[in-house]
This record gives sequence, C-alpha cells and structure tokens, in this order.
Amino acid sequence: MNISIADTHEDILGCYEVLSQLRPHIAKDDFLNRILSLADSCGYKLAWLEDNGIKAVVGYRISDWLHTGKYLEIEDLITTSEKRSSGYGGKLFDWILEQAKVQGCNQVHLVSGVRREQAHKFYIEKGMTWEAKYFSINV
Repeated sequence: MNISIADTHEDILGCYEVLSQLRPHIAKDDFLNRILSLADSCGYKLAWLEDNGIKAVVGYRISDWLHTGKYLEIEDLITTSEKRSSGYGGKLFDWILEQAKVQGCNQVHLVSGVRREQAHKFYIEKGMTWEAKYFSINV
C-alpha cells in the first residue's frame, strides 16, 4: 500500500476513475484542465492510495483564515465504491492529518454535502467535529 501525490499529468489522469465517483459531472476530457487550473489558482493537489490499483483519492489545498490561521482543506475524499469500508479512506485521511502537521497547519477542514450521512459518520469517527454550517447561493 502506497500513498503518492499526483505531480504529473499521467498521475492526475490516473485518479479520474475513482474521483469521478464523487464528481460524476466532470467529464474525463475536462478533468486534467480542471485540476491544473485549481492547482494554479489555489494550490489544489491530488493524492492517491494504491494497493493493486488506485483505491482512494483525496483532493486538498492549504489556505489561511484570519480566525483560525493556516489550515488544510479536504475538498474531495473518495474510496472506490467496491472497496468502501475497507480502511483505505481512513489511511488516506490519516495521511492528510500528517501532511497538515508537516505543512504547519492548525486544523484540517472539509465541507460535506448534507445528505452524505455515511461520510459524516466516518468524519466523526476520525475525530472531526461539526463547527459551522456552510451556505451557498447560485449567481
């Protein structure tokens, strides 16, 4: 089992099949450009866990808030559907916590859709707490 950061076009494209299970609206033809654009604009990175194929993917970035300081935000975290509850997501999550520490972050944040109850249970089991409500509006 190995966790790697996607730092080549080939690596990024290799994450598509798993990440598209969470973000099915992103076409494969658009995926690379979307990831590269996010990397350029806000430092977004992809990492994957491999165990005889890619089993889990995380998309994250590091930012800073006035009230909490430097933090790592998980924007995407998904384990391939046939391997959920096999420990892969937990291992990738633990790796993210270590990355946050190495980068000097005070916290790890994430936003999760209100209907993703299994994901919420996982995050709570990993020690996360509900701290805020996230609001949005289409413009």
